[in-house]
Amino acid sequence: MTSVAYHAFSQKEAKEFDVQHPGAQRAKAFVRAFLKRSMPRMSQQALEDHLQRKAVVLEYFTHRKRKEKRKKSKGLSAKQRRELRLFDIKPEQQRYSLFLPLHELWKQYIRDLCNGLKPDTQPQMIQAKLLKADLHGAVVSVTKSKCPSYVGVTGILLQETKHVFKIITKEDRLKVIPKLNCVFTVEIDGFISYIYGSKFQLRSSERSAKKFKAKGTIDL
Repeated sequence: MTSVAYHAFSQKEAKEFDVQHPGAQRAKAFVRAFLKRSMPRMSQQALEDHLQRKAVVLEYFTHRKRKEKRKKSKGLSAKQRRELRLFDIKPEQQRYSLFLPLHELWKQYIRDLCNGLKPDTQPQMIQAKLLKADLHGAVVSVTKSKCPSYVGVTGILLQETKHVFKIITKEDRLKVIPKLNCVFTVEIDGFISYIYGSKFQLRSSERSAKKFKAKGTIDL
C-alpha cells in the first residue's frame, strides 16, 4: 500500500516551485479582466506592467463632507422693534385689573429676593435690592417732579426704558412718566423705597452691575 504524505508549502516554497492556490489564480484572473474592462485601450503588455508596478484598490472611500458653520441669526435691532411696534400696549389691553396678577408675582419675587420681608429687616438692604431688581409689576408712585401734573400718579409699572416708566393707573390710563426730574416711591409690605429718576436713567438689564451711592440725593 502506497502511503501519501501531505505537505503544506510555505510562501517561499510555493514561489520557488511555482505552486499557486486556486483562489490566488481566480483573484489574478479577476484583476486582469477588471483592468481590461476599465482601460480597454491599453495593450495586454501595458496592463501586465501596470499590474506588476501598482496596487489596485478595489474599495471605494467616500470623502467626508465638511460641516458648514451655521451662521447665527441676528435678532431685530431696536429700530426694527420700534417700527414693528412690538412693545406697544393695545388700547383694549390697557386695563389695571389685567395686571394685578403680575403685581402679585412681583411681590413674591421681591420677598424671595430679600429672603422674606420681616419687621426687623434693614430698610437699607431692601433699598439696595430694589435698586438692582426688575421693577416690572411694581406699584410705583410719583412723589416729586418739576412737572406738577405728574405728582400723585400711581400705578403698576408695565414697561421700563432707559428714560421713562410706563404705568397703568387704576383708572385704566397708560401714563408715560420721564425719569428725569422725578422722584418715585415703591411700596411693598410696609417698606417704602425711593427712586431718584435723574440717577436712575439706565435700562433694567444694566442696573445689576451699577453701583449706587448709599445715600441718595434730594435734587431732582
